[in-house]
Amino acid sequence: MRRLAYLVGTALAATGVLAAAVGASAALAAGPGHAVFVQNDRLEGNQIVAYSRSAEGTLTQAGVYATGGDGGALEGSVVDHTASEGSLAYDSSQKLLFAVNAGSSTVSVFSVFGDRLALRQEISSGGKFPVSIAADGNSVYVLNAEEGGSIQGYTIASSNLVPVPSSFRSLGLPVVAAGKDEQFTHTPGQIAFSPEGSQLIVTTKAAGQSVEVFANPLTALSATPVVNSLPGTVPFGVTFDNQGHLLVAQAGNNSLASYALGESGTLSQLDSVATEQAATCWVEAGAGKYYYASNAGSASITGFLSSLHGKLLTKLEDTPTHPGTVDAAAAGKYLYVQGGKEGTVDEYEVQPGGSLESLGSVIVPSGEGGEGIVAG
Repeated sequence: MRRLAYLVGTALAATGVLAAAVGASAALAAGPGHAVFVQNDRLEGNQIVAYSRSAEGTLTQAGVYATGGDGGALEGSVVDHTASEGSLAYDSSQKLLFAVNAGSSTVSVFSVFGDRLALRQEISSGGKFPVSIAADGNSVYVLNAEEGGSIQGYTIASSNLVPVPSSFRSLGLPVVAAGKDEQFTHTPGQIAFSPEGSQLIVTTKAAGQSVEVFANPLTALSATPVVNSLPGTVPFGVTFDNQGHLLVAQAGNNSLASYALGESGTLSQLDSVATEQAATCWVEAGAGKYYYASNAGSASITGFLSSLHGKLLTKLEDTPTHPGTVDAAAAGKYLYVQGGKEGTVDEYEVQPGGSLESLGSVIVPSGEGGEGIVAG
């Protein structure tokens, strides 16, 4: 066995990957998870910044990894260049991290080893300016923002993405000319799977003022979506509560709304509660029944407590963040919130009543305007 280990180590060194393998082994020895990954959307070369997460919830930078592609910035963007939620997706079962490269119209795939990454692949997003990505089982879908919006599906084979040509769908949204500030508001915002994977959700923000639902994404994607029109709401970011209700951050009226998602793809509103903050665009599931909406214009997080029937019974207190509050990620009782103006991640511990206790913050290298964060 020692002889075999020596020969394998020598071969790896000869191919120039021994250092990466040693780093991965060290990370695995420390145990899986306990990491946070942040995308900086760097225009001259997109990067994923990796952080190790202590038992007390604080972050320490562990590495910076090039995606192989470029970040991008929609016209009119200030604190979130991609005007989206979910530009990173993590498949914990296969330990794969998926990232969009908006400026290159590509998707990158990384293998995850604790708080270490290894780039496996960079592949076309099937459209222009990808902004959001979602994974479920062996299926991955990416949302492209420009040219009227589109989605492209992939299957995972040997830890790589293989495009499924029959899964491409154009959203047919109005095309915003280059150089117009409406690019930021009039492009789609997020793609997400329903909890059981049988439906695919796309928010269209101000371009369509709708939540569009495709059926059968894991097998044979429906030719057209069910379009749920929500005029005046500007649906942006979504998540699901622990009962399967769809929660939507609505930037048009600065609210968090809950919907029942029917098998037919139709939405039935259950509740809508104003955050009383500005630019409520993102929402993240926290610990238990607590959910947190990010308010970019107010530099704050608003907490909510949901009930058994999808009602947002209680609006909790607002918690200040660094400027330009964007996407967030939860890990157990900890919540990590991106600040797009200065390129920060704020660290919080969720208290028993849902309030957030600050644990500090970290600076993301070249993270101004970046979006995309996942935690394990």
